[in-house]
Amino acid sequence: MTMAETQTTMFEFTGNNLCLDFCNTLNDRKDNPRELLTSYDILLLWGQEAHILTEDEAQLLDVEAKEYKWEAEAVLKQAIELREAIFRLILSRIHGTPPAETDVATFNTVLSHAMAHSYIVPGEHDFAWGWLPEKRALDRLLWPVVRAAADLLTSEELEDVRICASDTCGWLFIDQSKNHTRRWCDMKSCGNRAKARRHYSQKKQSSLL
Repeated sequence: MTMAETQTTMFEFTGNNLCLDFCNTLNDRKDNPRELLTSYDILLLWGQEAHILTEDEAQLLDVEAKEYKWEAEAVLKQAIELREAIFRLILSRIHGTPPAETDVATFNTVLSHAMAHSYIVPGEHDFAWGWLPEKRALDRLLWPVVRAAADLLTSEELEDVRICASDTCGWLFIDQSKNHTRRWCDMKSCGNRAKARRHYSQKKQSSLL
């Protein structure tokens, strides 16, 4: 599946960080979790929408995945395990609790593999990270994700990561608001639903007076 085939985007990107947007591919985490990454081709679609993969790169990986189905299934499983490890590592810092050793090990395994495929690219004034052109590596879209997570986990910006205040959501985001008072992953969805519930509750209480 490619973006050209869907025409519209399937995923939302409100986390202000690639790895947080990846964590947010599980809906209603706090209440009734709904998995969005249900197949490898959906994972490829997320990679396109996240601007990790071009359409041509996604199509090439899709062909490869159809030939090596067992490997594609293993990568999907690894992607979900990585996502949950990243989520729990970040949550441990939000709550001020020690991270689980298994999550650290899962993360570092993927990170060490990804970094073996990375290099720096000289620019006009500075350098940037690049990735070796291994276009048929089915797990290549995980490399920028785990790199982004490593950067976040080792930066001061980690202190600004929040979890949506919704009772059901559980999405993560970096609070970039001026006063650092942002509560919702997206005001248009969780924020508006919370406002509607408050309005309904206030109206109901008023009717009882």
